[in-house]
Amino acid sequence: MALDISSLNIPSHYGIYIMKDGKGNILYIGKAKNLKNRVRSYFVKNQNYKTQKLVEKIRDIEFVLTDNEEEAFLLESNMIKRYRPPYNIELKDQQRYTYLRITNEEFPRLMVARRTRTGEFLGGGRVYGPFTHGSSKMLSIGLLRKTFKIRICKRLPKEACLEYHLGNCEAPCQFRDAQKQYPEHIAELESILKGKRRLEDFVAKLGEEMKEASSSLQYERAKEIRETLHRLQNLQTRQKMESVHGSDEEYFGIKTQDQTAHIMSFRQTRGVIKDRNTFSFDLVGDNSFSSFLSQYYSSNPVPKFVVTSEMPAEKDILEEIFSRAAGFKVNIMVPAGGKRKEMIQLVMKNIDLLLSKGADPAVVELQEKLKLERVPRTIECFDISNHGADYAVGSMSCLVDGKPSKSGYRKFRIKTVHGRDDFAMINEVVKRRYLRLRQEDSKMPDLILIDGGRGQLNAALGALKTAGVVIPVVSLAKENEEIYHPNLKSPIVLQKNSSALKVLQHARDEAHRFGVAYNRTLRKFSA
Repeated sequence: MALDISSLNIPSHYGIYIMKDGKGNILYIGKAKNLKNRVRSYFVKNQNYKTQKLVEKIRDIEFVLTDNEEEAFLLESNMIKRYRPPYNIELKDQQRYTYLRITNEEFPRLMVARRTRTGEFLGGGRVYGPFTHGSSKMLSIGLLRKTFKIRICKRLPKEACLEYHLGNCEAPCQFRDAQKQYPEHIAELESILKGKRRLEDFVAKLGEEMKEASSSLQYERAKEIRETLHRLQNLQTRQKMESVHGSDEEYFGIKTQDQTAHIMSFRQTRGVIKDRNTFSFDLVGDNSFSSFLSQYYSSNPVPKFVVTSEMPAEKDILEEIFSRAAGFKVNIMVPAGGKRKEMIQLVMKNIDLLLSKGADPAVVELQEKLKLERVPRTIECFDISNHGADYAVGSMSCLVDGKPSKSGYRKFRIKTVHGRDDFAMINEVVKRRYLRLRQEDSKMPDLILIDGGRGQLNAALGALKTAGVVIPVVSLAKENEEIYHPNLKSPIVLQKNSSALKVLQHARDEAHRFGVAYNRTLRKFSA
């Protein structure tokens, strides 16, 4: 039976997707800017024969999130090399990204460096990259050579060659001044390749050269410069999936939910993130993160650095045991910042995705921002609609996985409050709602949202206490979109483009719309 794609909640995020058959074997690994759009495209009609056969065999799809397209690009390539899925045949031996190498000669040259499958580079010198989306012509290596006056001759000639007369090289083979200036040119080039020097100056210089070339009718050169400017954007995109100077490291993220520890690891070998593994164990007896690491490295190679989201209890003992087994010093660390910290954050993001069982990343983000124990897959939001003293109603919207569930909407005619008292009205409708759910032994929501500020939040908390119900609850004040949390003195302020904030706004707006419509209906029939 083919996979029902509608049953999957696919994240709209950068990442890779891993398609598996009924036995758990990997059929295909792909990358995407938007996982939801890419994966769903496989399940439309009129696919070619090979794609149809692939789709017929798919029984499960896993996702690994990355922070940008370049990371997805590199992780996909590394995992294809590791697992060799049958439907990735065309990609097995292709070099899909480029490294640049500055040789270790007296007057270094700029070359293209390729990485072998074992992670080693061919040729000596200093290597920079990877640079994605291109082959040896990416970055217009010829123009970089010309701009920084880098020689191209394999052996130094006895006299200045044609490149000198064309203005592309200062001929360090011939002139002492050129020999003195050459290291400066190399240093400027390296500063850009390392990302230490801002590209604005270099880009501005190329921009002027492009204008001059265009004004002098050298359109081919102007086009070449324009393409180089476009490709230079790759130098500014940070990625963590691969590093030239990376050591052997393994990253572990751990999260506890319902007395079960969930662990995910990313393994880096020779600077390359090659794989991801997941584990879980019950927190029973002496089971702990420390005991997990001890068992894990009893059957897996020990890296020089074990980078974790939290420090294991027996750190010193573990380091001693691992160092003795590996034959070199092993360090266990919780990173405070930098690339390792970013990598751990990415691992934790993927654990959240795994635990959410495919919930929308916006809802997972909401769990993180509000410090909730579980993903708020069901959110119920309350609003009060007043129109004079005689027309006051309460309304409740319901969102499931970030989307409105109209069958879960509820409306309330205010019964016990007279006059305009929003706090008392919130108290009444919240109390009525959850007293009834408790009496019926019905499923409670994962999060309650109240339209309003601290006062409305306190009114809802009082109602829940009276009803004898414990459910996470926050309020959203419309004026500045501030989120009030019972355990925090100051409100939480999310960025306006935050996906988590948009979920709350959607729930609030739906409750308001539903309440206004109910209020209008009451007034219409009372007229």
